Amino acid sequence: MPSADELLSADTVAKLARCLTRAGDGITAHETRGCGAALDGLSFTERVALIRNAVLADLPVDYPAFANVLRAALRDSDFTGWMVFPVTEAVAVRGRDAFEPALALLAELTPRLTAEIAVRPFLRADLERALRVMTPWTAHPDLHVRRLASEGTRPRLPWAPQLPELIADPTPTLPLLDALYQDDSEYVRRSVANHLNDISRDHPDIATGVAARWLSEPAPTTTRLVRHGLRTLIKSGHDGALTLLGHSPDSPVAVEGPHVHASEIQVGDYLLFDYSVTNAHHQTAHLVIDYVVHHVKANGSRTPKVFKLTTRSLAPGETWRATRRHSFKPISTRRYHPGVHLVQLQVNGRSHGEASFTLLC
Repeated sequence: MPSADELLSADTVAKLARCLTRAGDGITAHETRGCGAALDGLSFTERVALIRNAVLADLPVDYPAFANVLRAALRDSDFTGWMVFPVTEAVAVRGRDAFEPALALLAELTPRLTAEIAVRPFLRADLERALRVMTPWTAHPDLHVRRLASEGTRPRLPWAPQLPELIADPTPTLPLLDALYQDDSEYVRRSVANHLNDISRDHPDIATGVAARWLSEPAPTTTRLVRHGLRTLIKSGHDGALTLLGHSPDSPVAVEGPHVHASEIQVGDYLLFDYSVTNAHHQTAHLVIDYVVHHVKANGSRTPKVFKLTTRSLAPGETWRATRRHSFKPISTRRYHPGVHLVQLQVNGRSHGEASFTLLC
């Protein structure tokens, strides 16, 4: 992930100020230009808020005049990239009382970066009204606008305010996903899969029902989309999701391992382990093979995290053998704690074998 300075630097803000100055009759962009000097030490979110407020101070208070400046900026090829992010946030503020026009402006801005965060205040304020505007976007000629219809309405979009109404009941957005799951763009289909995965976290039966319906009328890309969309359910061993994708939870298999190469490893090193899986059935078995690392928490208890190994078909009696290397290099999203960790194999959602190792910090 790029740093906050790489995404929204003083240079980026200076370029934004020049774009706004060129776009607006009499716009000096004084506040926007000046806020570039105040970015040091700020997080990405803090930078967005600072630049957003500067843009709001520089542009007209009257919404139609405000929108006219931004539409003029869109004629400037330099008005693109991360400078657009705080601008879309400014639209979400200034357009609060211009509901439909503001959403329309966000659709115009989204091809320059994305407006997936900025549409969410409108969805939270009036879900039905916002969806009336966003639903036609599924047929828009620009793939970025089509993607916005799916990505902006994701119930649990990462790094964004959640949509409690859609977490409780995701059915209002299903017509959008139905319209997009066969989209020509992989970029759009990836969003649909991620949206389905969001739904699966709270409503697994709804997610598998939607996936089954899509698989009954598939495009060549549908199985791949569904597999990605149900990935959380697959990792958790959800019988319905596994069965839907042809992985019988009760496939008879013989599993050896995991066999760890070292009983102690340091943070920064790799855990190495061997394993084998043999199809013990008289028919070909379609297997999802994962492994689970049970990380030690600060209080000494353990928490499991599932990682993918392979998805493959084995003929009767066929064996798959492999060695896996799992990194314990420091990352920003996980804090490692010393103690005895466990690693476990998982085949079609069922646990097999277990080995322990000590992590030294």
